[in-house]
Amino acid sequence: MADPIITTILTQVGAIMEELARREIRLVSHVGEDVQNLTMTFRSLQAVLLDAEKRQVKDEVVKVWLENLKDVTYDAEDVLFEWTTAIEKTKSNLESEESSSPIYQKVSSLLTFPCFGMRRVTLRRDVAIKIKDINQRLDFISRDKERYELNESPIDGSVDRLKKAAYIEVSDIQGRDVDMVTLLRKMLSEENQHKALNVISILGLGGIGKTTLAQLVYNSDAVSDHFDMTMWVCVSEPFDEVRVVKAIVEDIEGKAPYVFELETALRHLRNNVTGRRFLLVLDDVWTGEYTKWEQIFTSLRKGEAGSTILVTSRHENVAKTMGSSYEHVLGELSVQDSWSLFSKIAFFERTESCEGLEDVGRKIALKCKGFPLFLKSIGSLMRFKTSLEDWKEVLTSEFWRLEGAEKELLPPLMLSYCDLPSPLNRCFSFCSFFPKDHIIDADKLIKLWMALGYIISAESEEMETTGQKYLQNLAMRSFFQDLEKDKDGKTILRFKIHDVVHDFAQYLTKHECSLIEVNGDLVPKMESSQTKVRHLTLIRSEDAHFPISVPNVEKLHSFWVQCFHDSPPILSELDKIEPDLLCRLSRVRALDLSRNRLGHLPKEVGKLLSLKYLNLSHNPLSDLPETLGELYNLQTLNLSSCNHLRKLPQRIQKLVKLRHLQIDQTIRLTALPRGISNLNSLQTLSKFIINSGGNIGGEVACRIADLNSLNNLRGHLKVEGLGYAADAEEAKKAEMQKKEHLSGLHLDFCPITQSCSSKDEVIEALRVHENLQVLQISFYGGTKFPTWIMNLSNMTELSLQDCRNCTDLPPLGKLPSLVMLYMEGMHNVKSIGPEFLGLRVEGNNTLNGGTRVDGTSFPKLKKLKISNMKNWEVWDILDGGSLDENVEVMPRLKCLKLADCGKLKTLPQHLLRKDTPMSKLSIHKCALLQEQYKKPGEKWTKLSHITKVRIH
Repeated sequence: MADPIITTILTQVGAIMEELARREIRLVSHVGEDVQNLTMTFRSLQAVLLDAEKRQVKDEVVKVWLENLKDVTYDAEDVLFEWTTAIEKTKSNLESEESSSPIYQKVSSLLTFPCFGMRRVTLRRDVAIKIKDINQRLDFISRDKERYELNESPIDGSVDRLKKAAYIEVSDIQGRDVDMVTLLRKMLSEENQHKALNVISILGLGGIGKTTLAQLVYNSDAVSDHFDMTMWVCVSEPFDEVRVVKAIVEDIEGKAPYVFELETALRHLRNNVTGRRFLLVLDDVWTGEYTKWEQIFTSLRKGEAGSTILVTSRHENVAKTMGSSYEHVLGELSVQDSWSLFSKIAFFERTESCEGLEDVGRKIALKCKGFPLFLKSIGSLMRFKTSLEDWKEVLTSEFWRLEGAEKELLPPLMLSYCDLPSPLNRCFSFCSFFPKDHIIDADKLIKLWMALGYIISAESEEMETTGQKYLQNLAMRSFFQDLEKDKDGKTILRFKIHDVVHDFAQYLTKHECSLIEVNGDLVPKMESSQTKVRHLTLIRSEDAHFPISVPNVEKLHSFWVQCFHDSPPILSELDKIEPDLLCRLSRVRALDLSRNRLGHLPKEVGKLLSLKYLNLSHNPLSDLPETLGELYNLQTLNLSSCNHLRKLPQRIQKLVKLRHLQIDQTIRLTALPRGISNLNSLQTLSKFIINSGGNIGGEVACRIADLNSLNNLRGHLKVEGLGYAADAEEAKKAEMQKKEHLSGLHLDFCPITQSCSSKDEVIEALRVHENLQVLQISFYGGTKFPTWIMNLSNMTELSLQDCRNCTDLPPLGKLPSLVMLYMEGMHNVKSIGPEFLGLRVEGNNTLNGGTRVDGTSFPKLKKLKISNMKNWEVWDILDGGSLDENVEVMPRLKCLKLADCGKLKTLPQHLLRKDTPMSKLSIHKCALLQEQYKKPGEKWTKLSHITKVRIH
């Protein structure tokens, strides 16, 4: 297992030397020799890393040696990154000058550029001094390598190949039936039905399955039948009364209340529970101080008698403090249940011979001591071990012989960790950057990995794609849990990390990652062991101000000030970040200041030349400094939900490495600077705005033609302000058909400013690539839809909103992949007939009189929603005829929703047949339909087979 940070450094050195050689650049005396020494020393140390990683668990001296190596490695990475940035930035500046002046045709030397003045001389001296210092530190560490007798392993220069396998949805609900029955009996006993508030606790060590058992009880039919409502809140640490109360209310109402004070939050809680019998699960409770729970419990006692709180905790004192009537101590799984859980995973879809593996496997399962978490972890590891020798090597590993209560929990996780392919070990350990029980956004994590240089991708593969593969690999090894995936089940969207696995990640990064709670406006002084921290998370409480001063930030690579503010900001009470703090973050690669009520970003942000990830979302920023354009390395800029933001810096065009510009929910942003078109690396652009006047404060704004060069865009794009598009010729210059990676597109014509015929031509000129899966057209002022819609054979979702001048619908039934169709606000549509089906008709163009019709219309459509069609009267897609046996119409339709269609008289008969799969029907504010279909209307009986019918 090669350490990825060292691999990164060696790659950087190689790239730097190659660039210098290519340009025939002369290095300062001794620097070239020092760089070569640096490379050789790192290669020799890389050979012993695997042995050092294994021995650090039981040998404190080796652990300290490894920490010192990591520290100097980080410093080396910083110096080389600074050097690389200087080379690339100079190269970029020179290339832009070459086109205008021949004087820049010849490049001298990054370190001997006389034409770039004193700053280059200073950089030359600084780089030379830093590399010499690093070499001296490395020499000292290298000498200790011999003293500790660290064993060398062969070094594979290539990146370890990721194992490919599906994630297994194996529940660790094994052997817990008796526990569940016992808990339900206690919870639902007659004795407890007369108590104002009953508290039951599940106690046990981390990883024993407390949360899983609570979920088993929570999801049981007995609970749903007995309680009026159920709530689930993960408490964890740090404990905050306001946050806990708001989380309970959010689970009831679907959204958190906009409150700060505890009493206001408690009032919301009392209003929701009064007179109702509830079950509240408080998962992962650590705080046993009664004073912190007293007011919450007082409010919960307003519930109906028999209401119950189910607590999970590792600590008996928590159960005592909460006044538990019953404490259920959860024990280890039996030998047989342990083997059953382990074998489900280890032998999953195994096709090769398992001869001899079962005997070894049973011994390995015994070493997990009945802990479901470890059985899943080791089972996932053994799934990829194919030989008997591999299994025996795990069985006899020295990790099993670790001593001490804490270290007894490490072996299964350490074995899995050491088996990780490089660079997944670094990616996993970085997850300790997030607080416990945090729901981690997969897209954010991948962008952070990219910013920190953790992702090593093949030339033919995007870093984002490789990052998703890393996530899948870690998930299938049981490092992640509670996975939420996209509708196709292929891409991980969100996930959590078990608190024991989080403890393990913290153990690995004890001196690299730190989480600190901030209650006032000063950060507590760090311990001496934290001075080498590279990743810092500050967790602000509800009433804490943005920290004025933060110690030891000079070496940070990532910095996150996490805040739980979720209410609208009061402009007179905004927080601010001190310029001095930004100046001291000179090495930071990832900076997350989201949700911190920042009204201003100091110009000093432009000094963070190492910055690759900047998250300013959910802040009331009105503008951004022009110095933002100096962030040459920036890959991700997140400005989502900056509702006060009015414009972007003109110099944003200099961010040539920018891959993700997130500006969704920026309602006051009405234009984009023309330079956006220069950002050819952009993959994410939430929206592209066309401005009415064509300028922003005197500067030129984007036009539709400026989309021309942005052909790397992926995901979803909204083109806003198409009502201002000049003509079809300009629209054609956008070359939308070349944007083959886009999966979703929203064409927004608001405001409607031109003639209908002009709009018809504009939308036709915006022909998109056939790979598009989701299309939304809104406020379109033309009279007909573009012909290219019918070419979108991969489209699964189509939305037509407020296209008020259109009188006819295209033959959408021809679309082979369409799953969801939404139509709203098309007031000129009076009738939907057979043309909507798009079926092939032999003979005349009707479905009557013996005409033969073949095919399937809307073959995959599952959801159809039509609303606000004020003049729609007729829906007769069979034109008065009947279905031929050769024809199928919407054979998979499950959900039909109609709203505000007051003139619609009847529903198509074939949609209401009893052999259709429709299970949901909603009719809202459709007066004529309600009269016929509402019970006991004359057509009510035709709906009896539909599971859920709502007419209101």
